[in-house]
This record gives sequence, structure tokens and C-alpha cells, in this order.
Amino acid sequence: MEPTNTRARDALALAFASLFPLAMAYLYFVLMDDPEGGTNPFLLSAYGAAKSVQFIFPAAFVAWFYRDQIRFTPPTRRGIPLAVGFGLAVGVAMFALYFIWFRHLPGVLDTAAPKIHDRLRQSGQITPLSYLGLAVFLSCIHSLGEEYYWRWFVFGWMRKHLPSALAIGLSSVGFMLHHVVILNAFFVGNFWSLTMPFAFGVAMGGGVWAWIYERSGSLYAPWLSHCLIDGAIMGVGYLILERYW
Repeated sequence: MEPTNTRARDALALAFASLFPLAMAYLYFVLMDDPEGGTNPFLLSAYGAAKSVQFIFPAAFVAWFYRDQIRFTPPTRRGIPLAVGFGLAVGVAMFALYFIWFRHLPGVLDTAAPKIHDRLRQSGQITPLSYLGLAVFLSCIHSLGEEYYWRWFVFGWMRKHLPSALAIGLSSVGFMLHHVVILNAFFVGNFWSLTMPFAFGVAMGGGVWAWIYERSGSLYAPWLSHCLIDGAIMGVGYLILERYW
């Protein structure tokens, strides 16, 4: 039977990992927001520091307490068709939702587009080329970091102590929480009508990726799916910002 202190230590680490991105999102999307200025160096510094802590923590924790459990899985095709199918289906659904419903909502684009553009301005990313670079970074590189953080560590270590379904549910809620802050910063005044439905979609996506990760035993499949969906999100973002290009 696993020692109580080991379970408590893991629970504390997982609680920190689940809530830290939420706290940091609130810091740089709410507390450090500067809509009247130009590029916001304090926001950029906070973002960089927060991401460094976020992505270093799991590796440091596992290396310190579970070094013998570190494994590097070679590329595999397991789960790839399912992951790609899911990513493409969600991506197509996003564009369809945008053209059929979202862009016709009264006043939503008039509120969301300036908020998104202001966030880009504070980050120094206000040209189509810089937006493309940001899209590639978020879709291909940052998504890998998120899969390592949320699926390999948060879900993976929860799975050591909890049934699979419960670990999927809890890790997906953690994955959703900081997206609530981000979405609410863009969809002001539409918390229940837009922010929470979209955040619930994020949680559902996180649950599917955790399930694919467990099924395939590798991060490659959920990462590829994550790349496709993040790419679609950035594509829809480009359409929302069309007036600024």
C-alpha cells in the first residue's frame, strides 16, 4: 500500500499544478491589463516567468521524487488516426460555428475584436505576420508544453491514485479553469452565454486528449490533435480581427 505521506505530497503537487495556471491567467489577463498603453513589458515578463515555472515544475517534481519513472516514448502511430479525426472534426465545427452563428451575434464581435486586438497590442503582436508567428508558436510549441503539463503530469499522476474516469474529469476541469479567465477577458458581459460554454468545450477537449493519451500511451497523438484545434482557434481569431488587418 502506498505511504500516506506520498499520496499527500502528490496531492499537493497536483493541486498546485491544477491551480497555478488559473492564478497566473488572472494576474496577466486581469490585474496587469493595461488597455491604455502600448506594448506591456510587465505583462510579457509575468507571462514568461509564469510559463517557466509552469513547465519546469512537473519535470523537477518527477526528477526529484520519481526519477526511476521517467520514460521517453519513441514516436508511434497509436492513437494518431483517432486524434487527427477529432482535431479535424472540431476544427471544421469551429469555422462552421463562426460563419453560421457566432459572427451574427449582436454586438459580440464589436466587443471581442477590440479586446483581442488590445491583448495582441500589449504583447507586441499587431501585424498579420506577427500574428502568424504567434499562431505557429501557440499551435505547435505551446500545445506540446500543455500536453506534457496537463496530460503527462496532471492526468498521469492523478491516474496513479484515482480511477481513470475521475482522473480524466479532474484534470480536464483544471485544464479548463484558466481558460475561463482568458475567455471572459475577451467575451465581456457574456459569461454564461459564451465564456462558460466555450470553457466547457475546452474541458471536453482536455478529457478526450487525456483519454487518447491513456489509450495510446504517448503524447504524440493528443499533441497532434491539440495542434490542429489550436490552429483552428487562431484561424477563427484571424477572422474576428479582420477589421484590423
